[in-house]
Amino acid sequence: MNSDQLAEAVPVASLSEWIRSNVSTASGPITVSHLSGGSSNLTFRVQDDANDWVLRRPPVGAFLATANDMGREYRVQTGLQDTDVPVPRTVAMCEDESVLGVPFYLMDFVDGIVYSDTDQVAHLDQAQALAASDELIDVLARLHAVDFEAVGLGQLGKPAGFLERQVNRWCTQWEKSKQRDLSAIDEVAERLKRSIPTHTDASIVHGDYSFNNTMWSRTDPSKMVAVLDWEMSTLGDPLTDLGMVSVYWGEAGALMWRSRSPQPHRLNPGFPSGDHLLARYEATSGRSLRDIDVYRVLAVFKLSIITEGALARIKATRPDDDTTSTENTIAELAELALDLANASSVASLRG
Repeated sequence: MNSDQLAEAVPVASLSEWIRSNVSTASGPITVSHLSGGSSNLTFRVQDDANDWVLRRPPVGAFLATANDMGREYRVQTGLQDTDVPVPRTVAMCEDESVLGVPFYLMDFVDGIVYSDTDQVAHLDQAQALAASDELIDVLARLHAVDFEAVGLGQLGKPAGFLERQVNRWCTQWEKSKQRDLSAIDEVAERLKRSIPTHTDASIVHGDYSFNNTMWSRTDPSKMVAVLDWEMSTLGDPLTDLGMVSVYWGEAGALMWRSRSPQPHRLNPGFPSGDHLLARYEATSGRSLRDIDVYRVLAVFKLSIITEGALARIKATRPDDDTTSTENTIAELAELALDLANASSVASLRG
């Protein structure tokens, strides 16, 4: 992000005035630097003489309010900050769009490492890689154990019927986004619709939980110091989080990442198998994973449709681009979802 883009995203004078009026610890002039984000929410580091903060705001330009809900992120992290789920401590929320043009919030800066690819975990030995993987799952289990009513998050979502709505939502999204027919998608959709478990649990759901959205200690590589990026969080079925983690760990993740640096768990033999992650969660959470195949198939189904949506946007805005690789990835994800369904122990998924 260049200086002009930074000034547009975070006007320093306007932000400074708001901080002086709303943050009691404010001290002296502020400096702002861009940390991350582009088409998704933007993250900036904001510092003054006494404080080190992070500012989160929606992307510059058009955005979907539901997908870039600053109030949701702020509310969830505020609710969780006194639990055993590590989150940055929130500082202040601004819904006055005259300040930056959009809602935003401040939270404390947390120093750590995001395990985004193999380079970021190169310092882990095999024991630390296993311990970090267990910590990833244990923190997820602790999140799912939080009493959402007790921490003031009872209005975050509607857990009743969550899984059925998820299946229907992604079926609808496919019809809106698809650039061609894929019989595997249609077949998986029908199998998912008839495979929704009769009983599901309710918890806070992160919505995009993985190594990529967590931060780790620089001195203890197996200790997580923060769960990040709560923009997709809601109340729903906790096994949707676990299903996504497990498929990212396997072939679906490899397909999604094949044009990028390898995923963090790919090269160090200390990182365990996906089956280990599932067993760890089952032991830590006490939840039955009898129907986990439904959630794993749904996760790959969802990834194929998300990627199809990206393909649709490319075709609409850059029609001369070669999209063969993306089209192949979508087709392979769809076939993978069908293969997982065919191999499932859940009879209704097998067709």
